[in-house]
Amino acid sequence: MHKVLYIVPQTTTFAGMERVIDSICDELAAQYRDTFQIHVLYTTAYEQIVGAERNYTKIIRAQPGRLNLIRNVRDLLASENYSLVVIPQVEPTALFWFCLIGLRRPFAMHLHGNPRLEKRSRKASIMFFLMRWIVLERLAIVFGTSPRQLAAFREDYPSDREHVWVPNPARRFDPVEPVARPADDPVRFVSVGRFAFQKGQDILIRIFAEFLKQRPNARLSLVGYGTDEELLKALIKELALEGKVSLDHYPDSPAIPLAGSDVFLSGARWEGWSLAICEALRFGLPVIAFDCEFGPSDIIIDDRIGELVAIGDNASFLQAMIRYHDTIEAERRHADFRRRHVDKFSIENVVHEHAAALTAGIASSAKQPDRPWWRRPFFRLSPRLPAPQRLP
Repeated sequence: MHKVLYIVPQTTTFAGMERVIDSICDELAAQYRDTFQIHVLYTTAYEQIVGAERNYTKIIRAQPGRLNLIRNVRDLLASENYSLVVIPQVEPTALFWFCLIGLRRPFAMHLHGNPRLEKRSRKASIMFFLMRWIVLERLAIVFGTSPRQLAAFREDYPSDREHVWVPNPARRFDPVEPVARPADDPVRFVSVGRFAFQKGQDILIRIFAEFLKQRPNARLSLVGYGTDEELLKALIKELALEGKVSLDHYPDSPAIPLAGSDVFLSGARWEGWSLAICEALRFGLPVIAFDCEFGPSDIIIDDRIGELVAIGDNASFLQAMIRYHDTIEAERRHADFRRRHVDKFSIENVVHEHAAALTAGIASSAKQPDRPWWRRPFFRLSPRLPAPQRLP
């Protein structure tokens, strides 16, 4: 049996990445209990996790401070002989690799976001530099949430490490009692996501202001929470959209607003995947999304699912909203198709791809030269040519 550790770096909220790790690990521990012993290290004490029962082994070490973080991770890995350590994102992977020099634990990096847009500080740039020239060749394997994301990462950071697509799981929701809507009820657009620049709610508000000039009987609900909430409130007030655009909070589940809406909008400037789009498809909603890097184009692969709009083309996004508004009854006929489409990303399906990826990572680490880190060349003088991707 292989012992595998997932590390969840310190974050402020239990949201996309954190929820993905939790659900995948819980299902892995349930379905592959004879193959893997799954441990998850939480460096933040999320209320959704602390008292919850899980199939995997929870390890919570949430002392504040970077030194405590490093000490906790190193102490844990020194005490356990893990077959593979899975860490999300470039910066934490580079940081923990250096902090664990000498322990010789096989690492897998799991990309969740857009590495091309994450070097937004001097510290981040340093970590990306170290990843490219030192850490990457010492990883066992690279996981990613999107085929396009992995292709872009391999192009920017060439190596002979195996790259494997492991789809994010789309949540299922408890049934929501349908609410009767009058015949003249406004067409309801909805967007779910963290209130942040990345998610592009400001773009959606501005487009919706133009939309109302042509189709005034409509509403937009922005569901989420985050640091940009006050900025969004100010924009709504500036454009005189009070009563037309609302900021709504459903901390446990977006099921209620999704069930009561007609069309889902994604204004994201970039994504790693897009769990929000998958969750909208659970409710049969058509999706209008910018074709950003990465994710939406891997999900919206049929006209019956929705429409992709070139990033930055607000005029085309507006026209798509008008088309769906005017044909909403016809669009509802494809609701079951959308639900069936998203089922391929259900946890009970994607867990097998995650298990295969872990097996590949463990096998790859066993093939690597058994040499101490200080006997391996530190800097590659030139990037290696890309190897074929292992993508479905």
